[in-house]
Amino acid sequence: MRHTLIIGFLALSLVTCFSCREPSRHDGRVRILATTGMVADMVRNIVGDSAIVDVLMHPGVDPHLYKASQGDLRKILDADYLVYNGLHLEGKLVGILEKQSRVKPVIAVSDGLDKLIRAGQNLYDPHIWFDVMLWKEATARTAGQLMQLDTAKRDYYRVNTKRYIQQLDTLDGWVRQRIHAIPTARRTLITAHDAFSYFGRAYGIKVRGLQGISTLSEFGLRDVSNLVNFIVTHQIPAVFVESSVSDRSLKAVLEGVRKRGGHVQIGGHLLADALGGDNTPEGTYIGMVKHNVNTIVKALADK
Repeated sequence: MRHTLIIGFLALSLVTCFSCREPSRHDGRVRILATTGMVADMVRNIVGDSAIVDVLMHPGVDPHLYKASQGDLRKILDADYLVYNGLHLEGKLVGILEKQSRVKPVIAVSDGLDKLIRAGQNLYDPHIWFDVMLWKEATARTAGQLMQLDTAKRDYYRVNTKRYIQQLDTLDGWVRQRIHAIPTARRTLITAHDAFSYFGRAYGIKVRGLQGISTLSEFGLRDVSNLVNFIVTHQIPAVFVESSVSDRSLKAVLEGVRKRGGHVQIGGHLLADALGGDNTPEGTYIGMVKHNVNTIVKALADK
C-alpha cells in the first residue's frame, strides 16, 4: 500500500511540478528521456554530445507489458524532454506521457507517418523501426522537432541527422541485398508475435506471428494448430524466438510440427521490441537490424 501511495504521489507531481520550473541544464545540456532503446539510439544520433540521453526500457524489456516503477517516474520527473515511439507501443505509460505534454516537450517519433503507414494497412502497428525507410522518415521528423526546441544547436543537429540518414540509406540497401539471398519459396518469417509486418512489406518476405501485434494478445490451441498446419504444408525450415518474448508459445508449435512428422528448428533469436545489450553491436539500431537480417538469412537460405 505504501509503495502504491508513493507512486501515486510521484505521478501527481509529474503534472504539478514541471509547470513551475525551467528546463534544467546539465553542463549546458538538456536531459532527454527516451522510452525504448531504438528511440534513444535515434535521438543520440541526432543530438550527439550536446544533450544527455537516457532510456527507460533496457534490453530484454517488453514495452507492451511495461509498467513504470517509482524510479522510472523519477526519471520522467527529471527529464527536460520526453521522446517515445507512439502507436500504443508503450501501453500504460502513454497516459503519463500525455499529461507531461501539457508542461514539457513530448515527442512521438511516429507522429506524421499516418499516410505512409495506412499504405500498408498497419495504422496501429507500432513496430515502424523494422522498415528502415520508415525509421529514416521518423528520424527526419524527430530531428525537425528537436531543432525547433533548441535553435542554438540547429545546425549541429542538421549535420548529425544528415550523416545518420545516409547511414540508414546504406543499411536499407544492405537489407534488400541480404534478403535477396533467400530463395523466394523460403521467404517466410515466423515469430512469436506479429512484430515484423513492416519488415515483410518493405523487403518482400511473408510474415506470420503466433500472437497479434501486441504481446498482450493471448494465443490459443487453434492458433497453435493453424500455425503447425502452415509450417507442415509449406515445409517452413525455421521459426524465430524474440529476445523480449517468452519462447513458450513457439515450443508448443515445434512440438506440434514434430508430432505431424515435420521438421522445423529454432532459426535463432531476433531482437524485436528492444535492442541488444549495452556496448554491443546489437545495442544500436543499425546493429540490431543487421543481427536480425543475418540471423534470418542464415536460417532460411539454402545451405
